[in-house]
Amino acid sequence: MPRFSVIVPAYKVQAYLSECLESVLGQSYPDLEVVAVDDCSPDACGALIDEFAARDARVNPVHLPRDAGPAGARDAGPAGARDAGLTHATGDYLLFLDGADTLTPDALRAVADRLKETSEPDVLVYGHARTDRSGETVRDPLAQQQLSEEGPAPFRLDSRPGLLTVPTVVWNKAYRREFVEREGFTFPSGHHGHTPWTYPVLMSADSIATLDRVCVHSRGRGRGGVLDTGGAGQFDVFEQYDGVFAYLDARPELAHWRPVLFRRMADHLSALSVGPGRPAPGSRAEFLRKSRAHYRRYRTAGAKVRLRVRLRHALVRFGAHRVHRLLCLASSLNKRAVKLGSRLFRRSRGAALRLHYRVQRRLPLRADRAVFSSHRGRGHGCNPGALESAFRSLAPHIRTAWIARPEHHHTIPAATRRVRPGSAAYWTALARSKYLVNNVDFGRDLVKRPGQIMIQTQHGTPLKRMGLDLLDRPAAARDTDFAELLRSVDQWDYCLSANRHSTLVWERVFPAAYTTLEYGSPRNDVFQQATSADVSRIRESLGIPEGTVAVLYAPTYRDYRRTQRHTLDLERVLRQLGPRFVVLTRAHHSYDAPLTRAPGGRLIDVTDHPSVESLCLASDALVTDYSSLMFDYANLDRPIVVHADDWEAYEAARGTYFDLRAFPPGAVARSEDELVDIFASGHWRGSRSTQLRAAFRERFCPYDDGRAAERVVRRVVLGEGETPVVPRADRHPVPSAAAARPGSPLATVPRPGGPVSVPVTEYL
Repeated sequence: MPRFSVIVPAYKVQAYLSECLESVLGQSYPDLEVVAVDDCSPDACGALIDEFAARDARVNPVHLPRDAGPAGARDAGPAGARDAGLTHATGDYLLFLDGADTLTPDALRAVADRLKETSEPDVLVYGHARTDRSGETVRDPLAQQQLSEEGPAPFRLDSRPGLLTVPTVVWNKAYRREFVEREGFTFPSGHHGHTPWTYPVLMSADSIATLDRVCVHSRGRGRGGVLDTGGAGQFDVFEQYDGVFAYLDARPELAHWRPVLFRRMADHLSALSVGPGRPAPGSRAEFLRKSRAHYRRYRTAGAKVRLRVRLRHALVRFGAHRVHRLLCLASSLNKRAVKLGSRLFRRSRGAALRLHYRVQRRLPLRADRAVFSSHRGRGHGCNPGALESAFRSLAPHIRTAWIARPEHHHTIPAATRRVRPGSAAYWTALARSKYLVNNVDFGRDLVKRPGQIMIQTQHGTPLKRMGLDLLDRPAAARDTDFAELLRSVDQWDYCLSANRHSTLVWERVFPAAYTTLEYGSPRNDVFQQATSADVSRIRESLGIPEGTVAVLYAPTYRDYRRTQRHTLDLERVLRQLGPRFVVLTRAHHSYDAPLTRAPGGRLIDVTDHPSVESLCLASDALVTDYSSLMFDYANLDRPIVVHADDWEAYEAARGTYFDLRAFPPGAVARSEDELVDIFASGHWRGSRSTQLRAAFRERFCPYDDGRAAERVVRRVVLGEGETPVVPRADRHPVPSAAAARPGSPLATVPRPGGPVSVPVTEYL
């Protein structure tokens, strides 16, 4: 008996069926069977199913007879195929997948793990994403909110009634086969056959659990949902709700769900009345009359309707064609009025803010003010964050402000003023502050005043081509306005540089009359200042198990790809390496591939963590591709492994300043298997890796001694001479947790005089 039976009805999906079946058979969890049902498909679906069955014994082909029903019976939907699949299924759990859809990688392993965690529930509801014809994948945000794994599990529907708002498709759940057989569930025919299946299943289940992970990619808009068909096909929805309420009538213990289902029915009918799949004009009046009859027939006392949906429910309640047209017209006029009012408000507000900015620019500069920003409104961090902390420490007479969107305000220190981008306070800060600090730019509307000092901190040592070097790289330059870029560069007074390589690049690709401060990267100061206690505290906050080796995986952006995704199967890597390893995965903000889940919580998603520096401190090694993070991480003198599986494509699209494979900071893997072998064999921390890292540090980390931010503040703000650089031999960055363990081969030289405690929380 297999663990899973995946039932796949196939009808006119020959172009997609192979991909669908391969997505199931290629799962990392192999304990499954595929019940592939040829639903009398007139194309090659039946032959494809037989081909898969011939080469994989887990495929059970089922061919429905063509004379099973009256001509055209297939137009009623895949109900018969799914019921046929039920009779042939032998697995512990049943999953359904339409023939054009796919399972995401490692979906079944994630489902199996969650079933085990939640004591084998009757139903497990998991996430799905819609894939349109262009290939763009979008997850339903409302469904995602309902799939939280927080709280006790399993549970009954009474504890999480919001699950009834999740799309009523059949393929976003796993069903315990004994439960389905005991309750005698079957699929009613019709385009809306999901409805009388899903609601009774959820209401009757003694135990339900959720999995907050995208397990299915559904191809096409609204497949299996309320918008999949139009015309006469929509009329079967009335029969389906008759079945739902008949089910309730036969089970008095479920009567308390009647008001909820009545509201769901009214929402459904109103969506069908005005949505993209609404009936044709000639049949719309009849559809509305039937909607009114159903509304009156099943209306339930106590069915409260929220104010914002009462208009839609009124359409169903009154059901007159003329009322329908009037309500649609009123709704359209209301939307236009709201848009017009919003547009007028934005324009008037923008004009008022522009006037405010002009007025502020005519007022005296405030020599005791400094304003900071990082990555266009993100949280406190990077080089500007380290400089802001140094301003408060070394120049306390300067009042600092940080520009960030509200969702990042929690990262800003309490002593620093919070400023929202685009607000009146934002324009006041830009107009009146003497010091302007950023790692990108403040936008084209900034007018730099005489006496203002702008510090461009940059955000890393460049490996990939930057600035004017992108003129002949259209894939990377995209819509870059190079004239605006040069105008912005002309406003810089100082540009920070971590090393001679960076200085030569910045001064060539950002040509202007600024002064380069080759002082090191302020954001790396914490690596020399943190203590082992800080490392332990950060690891504990991240949930890293004691005694494990934490590997930070931080890939960069690919200019040549339309969509961004992980190139490593992280769950497979962890299975190969064993329980001693943990992976902290920090995806680039543009990545859209869902993360897999490793058993025992060994794959920790830290993408949204506010400080990459604290993640570096928490880890024992770094795995990256071409991210500039490797130049910062080298300061910790911890192992670095480069995963360069697509170097040629990356070099062709973006271009680089040197061949990383010829001068790497550690071992280089050209495939996932090589990466696993590097860790399994110990090469990641071997003598050759140490030699490469030392040479890399010699070239790219000459000034990162823990005092880079201090040097900038003393030079720019206090007007003092340059602070001497600590010799490299006298620097002792905080050791990793693995290196700090007695007898570890990663052990480093202890810091003379013991650790120096610093308020590292300012960087977290």
